[in-house]
Amino acid sequence: MIRALLYDTVSGHLEEGERELVKNWKQDEKKLLWLDLADESEEVAKQLLCGELDLHPLAVQDALRDRHPPKVEDFGDYSFLLFKGLSRVSESLDFTTLQLALFVGKRLLVTRRSAESRSVNQLWEEIRQNASRMANGPAILALRLTRIMVGHYLQLILGLEPRLEELEEEILAHPRDEILGELSGYKTELKKLRRIFVYHQQVFSMLKTRTFSGFGEEVTHELNDVYEQQVRAGSLTELYYELAADLIDSYISIASHHLNQIMKILTIITAIFVPLSFLAGIYGMNFE
Repeated sequence: MIRALLYDTVSGHLEEGERELVKNWKQDEKKLLWLDLADESEEVAKQLLCGELDLHPLAVQDALRDRHPPKVEDFGDYSFLLFKGLSRVSESLDFTTLQLALFVGKRLLVTRRSAESRSVNQLWEEIRQNASRMANGPAILALRLTRIMVGHYLQLILGLEPRLEELEEEILAHPRDEILGELSGYKTELKKLRRIFVYHQQVFSMLKTRTFSGFGEEVTHELNDVYEQQVRAGSLTELYYELAADLIDSYISIASHHLNQIMKILTIITAIFVPLSFLAGIYGMNFE
C-alpha cells in the first residue's frame, strides 16, 4: 500500500492520493509531502524511494528490513530514523512490534512500516480532519507521530499496574502456580519494553544534543516533550519490571514457608513413630 498527502502551504489545500503526488510535489517547492508505505514489494519501494525521491540506498535498505535496532542518521538533505512501534493488534502486554522508518526533510516526510500501525493511522486521520497540521512541517509531524507511538506504549504499561496489585493480593491469600507463570510472562515482556525504550532514548538524546537535517531550533519544545515521555515510559517499565521480580520472589518465599511448615509436621510425625517402629522391629524378630 502506498498513499500520500500533499499540502499546499500557500492555499492550505490538502490533496490525498498515491505515488502520482510525488511528481506534483517535485514541481512546486511550496508544497509538503507525506508519503506512507506498507506491504509494498521491495522492488517497488526501492524504485520509489531511491529512484524518484533520491534517498540513500543504505537507508532504504535498513527501512525495508523487518528487524533492525532503532537509530538516527543524517544524510545531508534529510534525516533517517528507525523506531520500534506497536502493531495495530497490540492492546495488552502480550504485544507485537513493527519497524517504523522515517525520512524527514524540509518538505518531505516518508514513513515506511512493516505492518499496520495504529500510530500512523491516527496521525493520518488527524491531518485529514485538520489539514493545517501539515503546515508545521515534516519534523513536527514526525515528532507528533513518535509522541502518539509512545502514548500507546504508556497505555499498555499503565494498564498493567492494577493487575500487579491483584496478583500481590492473590499471592498472600491463595498462592498458586498459575500466578508464578503469569508474573514470569510479564517480566519477559517488560524486559523487551525496557530494551526498546533504551534504544529510543538514545535516538532522542542524539536529536537533542546534535544537529540533524530537518530538525531545527523550532522543534525544540516538541522534541523535549517526546524525550520526556520516552524517559517516563522507560522509568515505568523499569519500576514494573522490578515489581514483577519482587512478586516472584515473594511467591517463592511464601511457597518455601508453606513447604517448611509441611516438613515440620512430617518431622514431628516421624519423630513420634520412629521409636515405635524401632520397638516393633525388635520384638517382631523371630528369636528368644
